[in-house]
Amino acid sequence: MKDDPQALILEAVERIPDWLRRDLASRDEATRQRANETLAGMIASVLVEHAKG
Repeated sequence: MKDDPQALILEAVERIPDWLRRDLASRDEATRQRANETLAGMIASVLVEHAKG
C-alpha cells in the first residue's frame, strides 16, 4: 500500500458513493454534517488500515 497520506485519502475519496456526494452538497446543515462525519470516518478507516500494515 502507498505511504503517501494524500494518496491514501484520495483512495477513500474515490470510493465515495453518489448519495454521500449529494449529501455533502445539501443545503440542509444537518444532512451536510452527517455527510462530513461519514466522509471523515471513511478517510480514517483507510488511514487506520494502512497503519496496521
